Amino acid sequence: MSDYTIIIEKGDGDYSAYCPDLPGVVAAAETEEETAELMRDAIEFHLEGLKEENLPIPQPKITARSIKVTG
Repeated sequence: MSDYTIIIEKGDGDYSAYCPDLPGVVAAAETEEETAELMRDAIEFHLEGLKEENLPIPQPKITARSIKVTG
């Protein structure tokens, strides 16, 4: 089991997400939670496809952090 970082962006009325370690793996939905769930499914589907094709599984390298700033 691996932890892949996803980036979730709020749009006008919906959310979209992508995984920097897995280019092309994206999802969008009306809520942040639904978007995260769709990303989990998309990542699992992508990794299963790589395994079936005997392609290497990219190891997670990206991390993200929120920081508070003043100003």
